Amino acid sequence: MNLIDFASSPLSILPPLVALSLAIITRKVLVSLGVGILLGALLLADYSVGGALSYVGTKVSNVFIEDGGLNTWNMSIVGFLLLLGMMTALLTLSGGTRAFAEWAQVRVKSKRGSKLLAAFLGVFIFVDDYFNSLAVGSIARPVTDRFYVSRAKLAYILDSTAAPMCVVMPASSWGAYIMTIIGGILVSHGITDYSPLGAYLRLVPMNFYAIFALLMVFAVVWFQMDIGPMRQHEINASQGRGFDGDNDSEVAHDLNEELDIRESEHGKVSDLILPIVLLIVATIGAMLYTGGQSLADDGIAFNLLGAFENTDVGTSLIYGGLVGLAVALYTVLKQRIAMTEIAKTLWVGAKSMFGAILILVFAWTIGAVIGDMKTGAYLSSLVQGSINPHWLPVILFALSGIMAFSTGTSWGTFGIMLPIAGDMAGATDIALMLPMLSAVLAGSVFGDHCSPISDTTILSSTGARCCHIDHVSTQLPYSLAVAGVSAIGFVVLGMTDSLALSFAAATAAFIAVCFAFISLSKAKMSKCETA
Repeated sequence: MNLIDFASSPLSILPPLVALSLAIITRKVLVSLGVGILLGALLLADYSVGGALSYVGTKVSNVFIEDGGLNTWNMSIVGFLLLLGMMTALLTLSGGTRAFAEWAQVRVKSKRGSKLLAAFLGVFIFVDDYFNSLAVGSIARPVTDRFYVSRAKLAYILDSTAAPMCVVMPASSWGAYIMTIIGGILVSHGITDYSPLGAYLRLVPMNFYAIFALLMVFAVVWFQMDIGPMRQHEINASQGRGFDGDNDSEVAHDLNEELDIRESEHGKVSDLILPIVLLIVATIGAMLYTGGQSLADDGIAFNLLGAFENTDVGTSLIYGGLVGLAVALYTVLKQRIAMTEIAKTLWVGAKSMFGAILILVFAWTIGAVIGDMKTGAYLSSLVQGSINPHWLPVILFALSGIMAFSTGTSWGTFGIMLPIAGDMAGATDIALMLPMLSAVLAGSVFGDHCSPISDTTILSSTGARCCHIDHVSTQLPYSLAVAGVSAIGFVVLGMTDSLALSFAAATAAFIAVCFAFISLSKAKMSKCETA
């Protein structure tokens, strides 16, 4: 079927704009994504209903089957979700979750401590953002629940430590992917002053959004900066009125229902810790193995960075998930729990992930529609023209944010915008190459962080078992504040080409935002107490 070309048309942004607007207004994620998919299909098929339905059928099938074979990337993520759901259910059955919560209650003595536990785990588990959100959610959720921390707050902590941490770590799936793109940009512009790794390390301190998003998490936890919708969720949780947000929201019930699993009274802390630690170790080991195999196939000697750069993340997650599930299964078998109860628990665990998987399928489908609409090409064309080079970093930051928000993918935005930023720097001022690349990285993470159709955002909701739209709405004020801080940093960076001055300006803005949030939180708290 011949598709209409929307590369230079403002209509290319209509499907994601409609889907995002409906999701926010109606809180019906699947319906909103479905409307966006159908609208994009009708536009691409020149308003032919038959052609649109045929197109949608093809795109949905491509989620599962691609180029005559299994779509290994998508199916590996689905498989990992199912494995993690089953593993989490077994951890509950073994009593390990309850034992860890009781252990943590002795050592983690406050609500603040439970949130700090989640934040520090999010920082230390940086191998992959999917793995981060789901694994940290499984570990931290029992503890934060015991201290009446809202699921929305936990989802914010997960989301704000996952991608921001992965994007600044070379030894992560994100770092490897970014260095691959940067390497090509350096070669195409004849830059030999530094290697791809050297360029990446120079970009890290310029990635203002990632740095200040991480700092904002700890500021929110330490100073209890509950603003916007987050305050009501924290009030509800503190009063024991539940942790699942809006139970009427579709899919929310599936994600937030309490699992009907009997907790063993003989569980140990090790029954929770051992499966998760071995899951982490196995995943990292599998990443190194698959990356090493790829290097060997190309006749290249094994090296750590090269292995991470060439790793098969999806396959590694499956291997890690299988190991974690096997160890969790052992913890219940050694207690001689009936096989019928184990089988029922495995089914309940897998079923708990069906809602998240359904949202992911819709998100992947609309992502394909957005790609065919060439939304990214249209948005990137907006930066071309007579623009003062000093403004390019902040413009690229904003444009990358809009693109990632609209498409729901930071990696896709990296692939489109990093080469564009490199070409623009080469054509204007090569000294702005690194600032412009860093602006794209920061903006992409910002947009992805806020987007309701981002798979990372969806998985953070899943890891916290929080209503998805509740997570998006409660996180948005903090994300926008950090984006404002980052924009100030990029304006100064473009004007002065000084990392020290730009970082100082962003830091001052961040401190001012924190003071404003603290004052706002205290004012609302006083108002509630008076009422």
